[in-house]
Amino acid sequence: MTQLHKLLLLPLVLLCFNASAQLTADTVSLHINEQNTIYVKTVFNDKDSLILNFDTGCTDLIITADVLKNKLGNSIQLYKTDYALKIGKSVFSTKVYDAQLTGHGTEGRFGWNFFADKTVELNYDDGIMVVHSEVPAEVLKDGTYTRMPFKLIEGIPFIQAEMIHHGKSLKEYFLFDTGYQRTAMLDNEELHEKQFPAMKELKRVLMKGAQGNEIPVITSELQILKIGNLVLENVPVQQITGNKPMRNRKAHILGNEVLKRFNVFMDYKNGFFYLKPNSLFTEEYIESKTS
Repeated sequence: MTQLHKLLLLPLVLLCFNASAQLTADTVSLHINEQNTIYVKTVFNDKDSLILNFDTGCTDLIITADVLKNKLGNSIQLYKTDYALKIGKSVFSTKVYDAQLTGHGTEGRFGWNFFADKTVELNYDDGIMVVHSEVPAEVLKDGTYTRMPFKLIEGIPFIQAEMIHHGKSLKEYFLFDTGYQRTAMLDNEELHEKQFPAMKELKRVLMKGAQGNEIPVITSELQILKIGNLVLENVPVQQITGNKPMRNRKAHILGNEVLKRFNVFMDYKNGFFYLKPNSLFTEEYIESKTS
């Protein structure tokens, strides 16, 4: 090879090297409990360890009132002061908000907007949460992943899913919510307006919202729930009858008892989720065990 050819190739080699060098990944141990709450260990304010739920249905950092008082000594300036939150090797600057409740076994939760320019991988088979700078090339080439576009509604990601019951099909946008512990929560008023067939009722309960408010909920059996080309059958779903979780808006929710059945790459920068069934895909639903 001549010296001229070497000089011509040098910029190309440097360009490829720089592109590869920009791809980064930060891996954190991901845990899930019997209530389907996922959580990671974090460090707050450079000194306090907190077990936090990664809640894709919220934004920012939320810590329970009990932890703020009894663990952090009421020393936190809510809503207006920035604090450091370390997740894996990354340190984020965030304001703090309070709530009465959070996922079982956790002290608070953090939202998707920490990773607005990243891709977040949740791998339930390997028990890891990985924050990537980009979607890995092997995922883009892997035909076993289902690519789903998402859209932001009031700053929260929604994906489209299809409900099928007694031959009636209804496609709707669902909040993609790892912070909701059950399968799916359906807006009963919306179902009635769309004349969706009545489902077999399994039970009625009062559930508590994040702020401690009571939400009357009917659990029913939906024959088919489709997410892209992925099909779940006989899914026990919850129907909201009042006190909607999103104010002034009808909204369906996909919860983590469904979402945990997929390893997922959430490409927040480009607006796509990539889902692939994992070892939990055929696991029996909690309501099916108790009915």
